[in-house]
Amino acid sequence: MSSKSITAVILTSLSLTIPLILASTLTLSGCRQSAQDIGERGGFAVRDNGDCLPNIPLIDQNGRTVSLASLKGKPVLFDFIYTSCPGPCLLLTARMKQVADSLGSRLGTEAHIVSITVDPEHDHPKQLLAYAKEQGADLSGWLFLTGTPKQIDAVLARFRLFRQREADGTVDHILEFFLVDANGRPLLQYQGEKAEPERVASDAERAAAGETVTTGDGTKVASAF
Repeated sequence: MSSKSITAVILTSLSLTIPLILASTLTLSGCRQSAQDIGERGGFAVRDNGDCLPNIPLIDQNGRTVSLASLKGKPVLFDFIYTSCPGPCLLLTARMKQVADSLGSRLGTEAHIVSITVDPEHDHPKQLLAYAKEQGADLSGWLFLTGTPKQIDAVLARFRLFRQREADGTVDHILEFFLVDANGRPLLQYQGEKAEPERVASDAERAAAGETVTTGDGTKVASAF
């Protein structure tokens, strides 16, 4: 066979093989992405066993003093927002509103939602109440809390979080939220934009019953109820 013929055979073989390799690679990548997405729809286990419901007094959207310790006895879903946020906090609150809708009458009776401002210098009860009403989140069992910067920082530290401002003065967003059991022990951390509201609500219900909750990848996490 001539060199030209050999070259032609090789090129023909490559033209048939490369698309198959690429197709196989894309299929495998798609499978990995799908598995990752499935995991992210649920929560991730929190390895810290610290108390996230300490005796720290904060102020709610109606001007009442609320100690986080007073919420013990029911699981709590925590998120962190600020009322002047241009977008991400609104999306997070909308997702939490879906969780609240899924909980229905169980919100307040079996579980709480607590939204804490990360901009206490500007978010006072008046601003929090207006924000809650605008987002349809002024519901029984859902608290929007503020306090002194020192108090807010102390609460964030329980979740191993901290406040940070950009050079232009805007506040960094915290897009994760957390499920804390009835004793204040953190159970699950969720990615706010990906977590399934129905699943989050179910996790809260199971925690309220003292049952084991499951992470997105199937790991079982026992409540200390």
